Amino acid sequence: MKKTSKGESAFYAPIPANPDHPQHVVVLTHYRGPSPDYHERRRLRLCVSTTVAFVLLSAAAFFLFPSDPALELARIHLNHVGVHSSPKLTLDLSFSLTIRVRNRDFFSLDYDSLVVKIGYRGRELGFVSSAGGRVRARGSSYVNATLVLDGLEVIHDVFYLLEDLARGVIPFDTDTEVDGTVGLFFFKIPIKGRASCEVYVNTNNQTVVRQDCYPE
Repeated sequence: MKKTSKGESAFYAPIPANPDHPQHVVVLTHYRGPSPDYHERRRLRLCVSTTVAFVLLSAAAFFLFPSDPALELARIHLNHVGVHSSPKLTLDLSFSLTIRVRNRDFFSLDYDSLVVKIGYRGRELGFVSSAGGRVRARGSSYVNATLVLDGLEVIHDVFYLLEDLARGVIPFDTDTEVDGTVGLFFFKIPIKGRASCEVYVNTNNQTVVRQDCYPE
């Protein structure tokens, strides 16, 4: 018992030696915020992750986005060429062609038709078409076609034709076109391929002396 300043008595209960409830002491440590280097490293990791994701998406788009098929005149054989001047100037011409269709995509290519046109000095003389087909992914297919022109009347460029006949070599133009679709997952994407060639025919020995081809 202890007396207060006003003469009143106050009673204090002694602390038990073995308390029923355990006593817990919480010690708070000093918190230190993230250092400037931490923020710098975090920004660097974010920048690297964004760059890697962009590169991967660009590579996927480059490899998966459909591209037009590549066409190539693999073989051309002159079967016959003849020019008749009576009663009017006409041309007989026959070619055997082999066209290579190369699919550069990672998906199969379905083409509806393949058309080969032949012309003289920029003017179309005739064409031949073949049935459609399928080219496997990253594969090639060969298409055979025969172009025959009999009794074609030459109205334009008569003087050029007579001059070429005198030299013994006639230049012809060939344009090859293919239309088709590429299956990209659930979508059908239309594509088109084209290639042009200049074919020089010797009228004396009935052979192809030169051909210059280039894709378009």
